[in-house]
Amino acid sequence: MVDPVSAVFSSAGGLTVLQVVVLLDAVIATADNYPGRDETPRPRVTLDDVVQQLDRWGRFAGSATVRKAIRFVRERVESPKETETRMLIIQAGLPEPVVQFDVRDADVSIARLDLAYPEWRIAIEYEGDGHRTSSAQWRRDIRRHRDLEDRGWAVIRLTQQDLDAPEAFLALVRRLITLRRTEMDGNRR
Repeated sequence: MVDPVSAVFSSAGGLTVLQVVVLLDAVIATADNYPGRDETPRPRVTLDDVVQQLDRWGRFAGSATVRKAIRFVRERVESPKETETRMLIIQAGLPEPVVQFDVRDADVSIARLDLAYPEWRIAIEYEGDGHRTSSAQWRRDIRRHRDLEDRGWAVIRLTQQDLDAPEAFLALVRRLITLRRTEMDGNRR
């Protein structure tokens, strides 16, 4: 039996940077609701633990890929699709969004967003099939969307189709950032 970090490192020779980021995000995820994770207690692995283990391992097949990937690994990710979306945004030259941003109104939590640009009030939500097939989830999503828009947030919802052909999604993110930056600059004058 091998620990999860060693499993990723051992496989890294045949993986892309994105695949390593997805795997390491899953290994260090603090979320209890990460897909595929059972309720079995597991030891906590931090990004520092991964970096220390990488230093101990030194050079190995895929070590260069792991070293490139490590700077993109985030603890609060709640699904592989969130990682893929974030990496797609970064690779397009856009600013990195915040992972799992909590929108609050006074002391009340309104929503925890998959990805967000809080400074521009832009929310990015990946909608897997569970959002479509569960009527309760669908209803919660509609209410959250409405609550966010009432507070001035632009909400971008995307699916696997957007990840497969991302041009329109990325153009929308780019337009909204430009629009919100312009609005903020105009308000400061």
